[in-house]
Amino acid sequence: MYYGFDVGGTKIEFGAFDQSLKRVATERVPTPGHDYDLLIDQLAQLVLKYDEQFDAKGMVGIGIPGVEDVNTQTVLTVNVPCANQRTLRLDLEARIDRRVALENDANCFALSEAWDDELKDMPSVMGLILGTGFGGGLIFSGKVFSGFNHVAGELGHTRLPVDAWLLLREHAPLLDCGCGKTGCLDSYLSGRGFELLYAHFAGTEREAIDIVDDYYKGEQFALSFVDIFIEMVAMCFANLFTAHDPHIVALGGGLSNFSLLYEELPKRIPKYLLPVAKCPRIIKAKHGDSGGVRGAAFLNII
Repeated sequence: MYYGFDVGGTKIEFGAFDQSLKRVATERVPTPGHDYDLLIDQLAQLVLKYDEQFDAKGMVGIGIPGVEDVNTQTVLTVNVPCANQRTLRLDLEARIDRRVALENDANCFALSEAWDDELKDMPSVMGLILGTGFGGGLIFSGKVFSGFNHVAGELGHTRLPVDAWLLLREHAPLLDCGCGKTGCLDSYLSGRGFELLYAHFAGTEREAIDIVDDYYKGEQFALSFVDIFIEMVAMCFANLFTAHDPHIVALGGGLSNFSLLYEELPKRIPKYLLPVAKCPRIIKAKHGDSGGVRGAAFLNII
């Protein structure tokens, strides 16, 4: 059995998958964000509960909104405060007496998509999340590539390219990022960034869903803003594609539901690539909110 945990700021989702990778159990519990001992207890109790139910010692994977320090094995995470700077993986291993795999939740999302039947033979898959933040994951030959410092795929903390900055004109906002720096893609390509940029240029706040609705209604400012935003996304994606050259790209997060992205990006990206390069196929993620827990479970497949 493969067990996956998607540990978020407000909830923990558990999933159990059999040898055919079919999901056979689901459970959700609140995240005790300020009580580390209770967090470890909840994770351990769920593992032991389903061990007994399936009469098996399941292999455990965890996705978190953060990264594990490669040297100290402590976790860097803002959304789960009690786990920050704690050795989450090692402490859970000691409690349940088995190896635990731990990865960034965006990497788990990407791995889930890469193990979909349609994509499992792809040499490389890039997952990009355009949600509350912007991030990604890199999958090579069906396996997460974490990198030297476990930060491979932290694409949201690369910087806005100069051509995108110029596109936003002389009054472009220099947005702060939760990592402590400014100008990160996380602050521009996310749903939050979509709303912040709109408010900056329109002088009024609108939720992303309402901006998209205005676009489809033909509202003039929304038409102009969305055109600029998608061009900016094309510039940024082209940089990421030049650096990593993925075979296919899966988009997740709230903004991934904006169907115009799939129409426009393949047309706009090529002019920002090298002359010999083609834009990879860009698809909408198939597994949505369940991608994190699926990917966490699949960390132990290879």
